[in-house]
Amino acid sequence: MTAADSLRARLATGHILSAPGAPDSLAARLIERAGFDAIYMTGFGATASRLGRPDIGLLTQTEMTTHARDMVRAVTIPIIADADTGYGGPANIARTMEEYAQAGVAAVHLEDQVAPKRCGQRAGIRLIDADEASRRLRCAIASRPADGPLIIGRTDAMPAVGSEEAIRRALMYQDAGVDLVFVDGIKRIEEVEIVARRVPGPKVVSIVDGNETTALTAQMLEQMGFAVVLYAVSMLFAASKAMADALAVLKRDGTPAAAAGAMMTYAEFSTLVDLPRFQTLDEEYG
Repeated sequence: MTAADSLRARLATGHILSAPGAPDSLAARLIERAGFDAIYMTGFGATASRLGRPDIGLLTQTEMTTHARDMVRAVTIPIIADADTGYGGPANIARTMEEYAQAGVAAVHLEDQVAPKRCGQRAGIRLIDADEASRRLRCAIASRPADGPLIIGRTDAMPAVGSEEAIRRALMYQDAGVDLVFVDGIKRIEEVEIVARRVPGPKVVSIVDGNETTALTAQMLEQMGFAVVLYAVSMLFAASKAMADALAVLKRDGTPAAAAGAMMTYAEFSTLVDLPRFQTLDEEYG
């Protein structure tokens, strides 16, 4: 069974799929160990972890697909990957689909921003024409390998120009033949409700820490008709805060001892990164 098949099977249950965002492979392993059924490879997190820079289209196609390939190798559950704007024209979109398929991801989303794109939560988003966006999605569908990932049509129209255009584009992208649609940049519960009410079929919602949508539980979102909920930045923000706090203790005290209670032990971390399996190989064959 391919990763895409596995994701389809999970979606077919009718229960919402919660996919926390993983900035790197280590975070992906933590998500799997926590019992989640899918992982979101967020471009926001990938850019932060690889470059220490903001999500403004700095990573290339090959950097993103390499990041995806590494993450797929680290876990066994499906990965939904950010494919930004497709990284160029139709030929580039075709290569993007081939590269992500070879990486083994279960799904990708392509957005309708002008390149270079920016994070969907930021101001100043510029959109390409909706008809052009639909053609680009049809190109992705046509060039997807037979066992390739599901395609999610993402629109960033909500923060850029409002809900009416966001709904219009989501419906257009469904007509283009995508597997799911994703209205990004949602910041208010009212906007979630609008999408739930006016966009039929399989759809994705992103819950971003720091806005009022965090009051909505996965069960509530399932009842509203969403198939997938992404938590793009929760892990990244939590990890960054934990590291900053530990560093503050180390700087203040000259020792990390006071922060030890908030840390994994060496043994716990060794288990997380699968050290025992490699030790067994060394013992048997070394």
